[in-house]
Amino acid sequence: MAEKPKTELPAGEPVDVDKQAEEQTGQQVRLRLDQRNMTTSYANAFRTNATADEVILDIGLNQVIPAQPGADGKQVQAEILFDVSDRLILNYYTAKRLAITLGQIVRKHEDQFGELKLNVADRAKKS
Repeated sequence: MAEKPKTELPAGEPVDVDKQAEEQTGQQVRLRLDQRNMTTSYANAFRTNATADEVILDIGLNQVIPAQPGADGKQVQAEILFDVSDRLILNYYTAKRLAITLGQIVRKHEDQFGELKLNVADRAKKS
């Protein structure tokens, strides 16, 4: 019997896509991947929302707009602009699979390179 095709996750863990499809459908399925219409986006920020049926994930860039003098000469406070570039709408099953997969990828990264500290002050070098 021929070996089933495998796909590599970004973290390098092989996944048997035929087995995954069979578990989801209850029958053997050949998975074809079409990336002709794929686009790539970078995000450093996200916003979530949810309905009874779906999880909505907006992704994009946080951009700092520096403080500038206003028309009356007073300093206008700096602000952050969240520039949303993409919206993903997921059913809860897909959202759960994504959450599990992202957790595994981050855990492997931290095992290899150390804990990712989310608090900026914790990451700053102390002199």
